[in-house]
Amino acid sequence: MKKNIFFFFCLLVGGSIELCAQDTPMPNSKQSNYELGLNSYFSYLMMEPNQNLRKVQVLMDSKADGMLPEKSLTLGFQMIGIMDYQNSNTNSKFGYLMRHPTSNNQIGETVSEAVVHSAHLSLTASLNSWVTAYGELLYDPQQSFGAGSITAIGRNQIQLRKGFITIGDLNKFPLYFALGKMDTPFGQTNSVSPFTNSTMWHAFGGLGYGALVGFDKYGINANISFIQGGAQFRALNVPVDSTAVPSQLNNFAADLNYTIEPVDGIKVQVGASYLKGSAYCQDFPVVHFTPCIESNAAFTYYGNITIKNRLYLKAGFAKTEDVWPGTFNPTPPLNQFAASKVSSLDYGAIYQVNKSGNIIYSLSYEFSNFKAGPEGSPWERQNQTVIGVNAQVQETSRFFLEFFRTAGYAPLNFISGGNFTDLGTTHSDRDVSSFGFVLGALLAI
Repeated sequence: MKKNIFFFFCLLVGGSIELCAQDTPMPNSKQSNYELGLNSYFSYLMMEPNQNLRKVQVLMDSKADGMLPEKSLTLGFQMIGIMDYQNSNTNSKFGYLMRHPTSNNQIGETVSEAVVHSAHLSLTASLNSWVTAYGELLYDPQQSFGAGSITAIGRNQIQLRKGFITIGDLNKFPLYFALGKMDTPFGQTNSVSPFTNSTMWHAFGGLGYGALVGFDKYGINANISFIQGGAQFRALNVPVDSTAVPSQLNNFAADLNYTIEPVDGIKVQVGASYLKGSAYCQDFPVVHFTPCIESNAAFTYYGNITIKNRLYLKAGFAKTEDVWPGTFNPTPPLNQFAASKVSSLDYGAIYQVNKSGNIIYSLSYEFSNFKAGPEGSPWERQNQTVIGVNAQVQETSRFFLEFFRTAGYAPLNFISGGNFTDLGTTHSDRDVSSFGFVLGALLAI
């Protein structure tokens, strides 16, 4: 089995059939004692895109549980395929964020598709009990920031979505360190839905370069992440000499949560986070990744309860400290709406129907929102409600059906206007509503 895996991986990285088929190493080369293998459950946990989002913590916990042997290279692959249908009450405006909601992607009042939503390839190198490197390649045409439709070359690229090195062994010492491109430890941005990310994640789920220090013991989990400045990959922005150039380590996020088990079978977690520089700092007109004059901090508090490992309840709230300057359009008639702080509320539950069997079924419900303007403004809010049915197969793959409804249409780009000849108009619309369903599968190995 290991020989077959080596043969496949050797071909993948460009080796010839003759070279990859050899039983012995090339002359004058050193024999490696590292093992190449598969760990489907670990790969599923690391690449799963919406439920376990603090991947540094997932890796550290997995290593502490013995999932990653020392001197090993673990290969993983995951793909998500979906079929969906959506209907909107407004031509070419759909608030569902699992694909970019623009007229490049959705035309008319009814849309449908059958597509590869995303594909991941990961490599995890466990050098010893203390040092691990993780890299994840991602193909995601539906949520890529490239120009054009999902068939445009610019949106059909492969990127290193996450890549970091960790130092630490939680079985020996509660402190650990991570360096690289990773998720920001801010709040509870995970979803209970089998496929759909929460609006909380879309609003405040950060990804950027940085260094993280964590502590995990006695039910206490604490993280502080020192983040590269400028406009990072998502949900992070701190000006560097009035530019968006990431030339200083001048942003940070801090999180603290505590987990207790007051009675047998019931776990309760409460937590809070602070972020120095959220994405909500640009002046009018708002354009992704442009410089800010000043940073706009954000805070969040959250909690969850797990009952008998079958029922999971969660809730969280996040808000910026200051108003988002770009949410004020100085042009009549939109100048009647003052600049606003940005907030997001999220709550949901997931219930596991059966405790055993080849397929584990679960039901979920989640509400989340994004508020960016005063009451009555076109960009006031964008709400999302998702009801999901999930069938988990062998702990590593799932088949799902979701029904969703959105209320409001408030894309971050030009949220308050500025992309039309008449600066007093905006594509945001609080009265837009849409509904639909998505049927799909997530397969990992």
